[in-house]
Amino acid sequence: MTDETGRRSGRGGPWATWTTRQWLRVGVGVALAVLAVLGGVGMWTLSRTTDLTHQLVDVRSPALINSVRLEAALLNQETGVRGYGLSGQQQFLGPYTQGLADEQAALDRLRPLVRKDGRALADMETVLARAERWKERVARPIAGAASGPAVALADERAGEGKTTFDDLRRSMDRQQDYLQEARTAAGSDLERATRQRNGVFIAIGLLIVLLAGLVFEGLRRGITDPLTRLSSDARLVAEGSFGHAITATGPADLRRLAGDVEAMRQRLSDELGFAEEARQRLDEQAADLRRSNAELEQFAYVASHDLQEPLRKVSSFTQLLQRRYAGQLDDRADQYIGFAVDGANRMQRLINDLLAFSRVGRVHNQQEVVDLETVADGTVEALSVAIEESGAEITRDPLPTVVGDATQLGMLWQNLIANAVKFRSPDRNPRIHVEARRDGDTWRFAVTDNGIGIGPEFAEKVFVIFQRLHTKDAYPGNGIGLAMCKKIVEFHGGTIAIDTTHSKGTRILFTLPVHTPVEGDDTTGEPRP
Repeated sequence: MTDETGRRSGRGGPWATWTTRQWLRVGVGVALAVLAVLGGVGMWTLSRTTDLTHQLVDVRSPALINSVRLEAALLNQETGVRGYGLSGQQQFLGPYTQGLADEQAALDRLRPLVRKDGRALADMETVLARAERWKERVARPIAGAASGPAVALADERAGEGKTTFDDLRRSMDRQQDYLQEARTAAGSDLERATRQRNGVFIAIGLLIVLLAGLVFEGLRRGITDPLTRLSSDARLVAEGSFGHAITATGPADLRRLAGDVEAMRQRLSDELGFAEEARQRLDEQAADLRRSNAELEQFAYVASHDLQEPLRKVSSFTQLLQRRYAGQLDDRADQYIGFAVDGANRMQRLINDLLAFSRVGRVHNQQEVVDLETVADGTVEALSVAIEESGAEITRDPLPTVVGDATQLGMLWQNLIANAVKFRSPDRNPRIHVEARRDGDTWRFAVTDNGIGIGPEFAEKVFVIFQRLHTKDAYPGNGIGLAMCKKIVEFHGGTIAIDTTHSKGTRILFTLPVHTPVEGDDTTGEPRP
């Protein structure tokens, strides 16, 4: 399933090939751009509000206040001069002197506040010009004269003083009216800017909420929902609905992922179909094997009962003929009778060996804790005659305890030691050593002798049933011993092989699992000291 699947499902267009990363990159870019614009607008409104606040608090209001102070200073001067001019007493000049100082202080504060405002600056200059005219014509002459002349001068210039000071009053009134209007306008501008700022920030908040909602909805539609559908489809497949097709939705990379999952589902479905067919064939083969095993068991039963009886009769009567008529017939007749007796005996041994081989894992299958020391002692005791006749020397390491069938393990040791004794070298007595060492969860055994040895080319062949490397005249036997050993070892979960690196004899290696004691079992599996 590729991008064309999205086009076939109605998701074609210029954005059909966009991946999740591309959508996220574009979405984050747009969101950052919107937030940058909103941040710029917010900073502008904050800056404007700050400027208007500064204009109102630090310029307009102080300018009006200092204008009022200037007026009060000039009024104090006029009051002092007028009182001195009427009474001629020096104490009335106190307000005049204080008014001069207050005037200078008010002017020092007012000038920086109105220097950028042409109208306010012009009004201030007008006030100062008329104040200077009044001072020059009235205030200074009266304040600088003695008490008597001051009174006369005050009477003389009373009308001019009133006219000049009234002009000064009107100038100050115009100045204060303008400053008051400017202050009121600044306050109105600040109020509007504040409302604008609050509106901008409310809009920014709403836009951020809207943007967050759009981002959430985009993530839901473009990523969360496609992943949820993909997860649901995959879960249905995992629960066993292998015929349920995976739906491909969302960005291009998610559709490719869904396509890969669909391809995997199809592959699994095909593999499961093949496995089901194979299972059916295996069931049929298992049924055939069960029938074959039943037939083999029937054959074993026949061999152990129906064939044994006539074979015993043949063997008994041929032996009877041999004993009764030995020497009475010619040599050829005695030879024929000998052949018959030997053939019957070998046939009986072969049938017994085959029965023993077939019983491995079928008849003897009692799993129990087996002490290999005891088994080895029993094996040496059973082979004591052959060991004594051959002069064999048998040594062994301490043997452990394992879990298995005691009868089969006894047959294993008996075949290995018996072979080591039987296939001895004619020029030296047999030396047989049994080794045992632990390797993790495995016991590794070795049975080493100094006999005739086995060539590396026959290392696999000797474990095949009826495979003999020597004639029965040289070494008697049916070629079943090592095949039975292999079957016993493998039945117990181990392996067996010939050590092809060993020379001057034969070294047979085999393994058995380590016995793990369970609760209530006081055996450790380790060799006894």
